[in-house]
Amino acid sequence: MTTQSMIGMLFVGFLAGILSGMFGIGGGLVIVPALIVFIGLPTKVATGTSLFALLFPVGILGVMEYYRTNQLNIKAGACVAIGLFLGTYFGARLTHFFTGSSMKRTYAIFLVVVGAYLLLTTKDKTSAGIGAAAASPATTPSAIEKNAAESDASR
Repeated sequence: MTTQSMIGMLFVGFLAGILSGMFGIGGGLVIVPALIVFIGLPTKVATGTSLFALLFPVGILGVMEYYRTNQLNIKAGACVAIGLFLGTYFGARLTHFFTGSSMKRTYAIFLVVVGAYLLLTTKDKTSAGIGAAAASPATTPSAIEKNAAESDASR
């Protein structure tokens, strides 16, 4: 592995970490395409490499910050983690039935469907653009207190 490819992979991981901390995304949405496009890994190798990279550090610092600000539902997260644990195994097994090209197409369709859903179901109640999230009901003091109470109850 060259120094340049190592630096490239560190950058991919750093970018994925920033996006993961902001939006809860990373592996499939950022790391896999970046490893394919910028590093040149085959699709299945990029997927396996992404899973390996996420195996240990999966968001611990981000989780700590969301926990600190009472923006974490531990019970829901634990349920998702169990599903993720099992689903990742079966998803990895399913890749044996796909070619690299068909995996790329399937993934592209998934991204288009999710993107279309997000575009069609998002309604801005203000014209503040990016700052609109600051005035959203989820960030009002009463909503934050409710989330904190739910988080405390789940601890």
